[in-house]
Amino acid sequence: MTAPEKPREGERIAKLLARAGIASRREVERMIADGRVKLNDEVLTTPATVLKNLKGVTVDGKPVKAAEPTRIFVFHKPAGLITAERDPAGRPTIYTALRNALPADAGRVMPIGRLDFNTEGLLLLTNDGELKRAMELPATGLPRTYRARTFGDITQAQLEELIEGVEIDGVRYGKIDANMERRTGRNQWIEVTITEGKNREVRRVLEHLGLEVSRLLRTAYGPFELLDLPRGQAIEIRQVEVERFRRALVGGTGTEVKLSAPQQARARIARSGPRKPDAPRKADAPRPPRPGKPELKKPGARKPGPKRPGPKKPEPRR
Repeated sequence: MTAPEKPREGERIAKLLARAGIASRREVERMIADGRVKLNDEVLTTPATVLKNLKGVTVDGKPVKAAEPTRIFVFHKPAGLITAERDPAGRPTIYTALRNALPADAGRVMPIGRLDFNTEGLLLLTNDGELKRAMELPATGLPRTYRARTFGDITQAQLEELIEGVEIDGVRYGKIDANMERRTGRNQWIEVTITEGKNREVRRVLEHLGLEVSRLLRTAYGPFELLDLPRGQAIEIRQVEVERFRRALVGGTGTEVKLSAPQQARARIARSGPRKPDAPRKADAPRPPRPGKPELKKPGARKPGPKRPGPKKPEPRR
């Protein structure tokens, strides 16, 4: 009879470094292969090294700090920005805009997935490389929703055929939920929801149907929505929602992860700012009378004035 195996103590170095926000797990594996990661001045040669913590670990000669609490930011990416830290062609990146959009204590954050140069809308950012990787995996099945402004001839019946997936130039795209929003002539807005997130998937599928895409906007990623967040601004999701989401995603399937509308709204409270104590609420403020119309009186209320003289009483007979 063989002795039962002892449970492994600790985690793989690649997972720990990703959790600490150094990079995604795949990028950490490349760093290790390049000899950039050391443990007590010894170069690590495999990402499968198991450690209890990051004590004594350095990357490019710099000590690695312990992982901070997971943070998620929602950023409204404008068109004309590269989703990368730097661009060889010198084009502006999202980090140029994020300097003013993120709080001073945000630290190093990584984009979850990418948006093309000309695609705008919701872009999630996190300091947790493990969470980033889990959210990007097609197997996780997190839905991504887009709105596309297109030109051309298309019917709802053609869009509904995409629910079975489609193959384009040898690339197979899975289930796509597409619905016509509104149409003016040959111009229309189409809402598209995908779960794989392959490179330029929405544009390629719509162009395969003979449509020209003039604007593409991502409105949701998993339970996180863009709502009315202004272009170029970012807000942080509340810590309690982040932790609930991370536990469900990393420890479960991801399908049960949801944020209610009130939770989404609370995450945006920081943008509106606190109301001044002496400022009247909208419901309490008196409404000015409309021009040309008299102000209505409350039922039963009368304006005080002089009493009207009543009829004189007849004098008694003598």
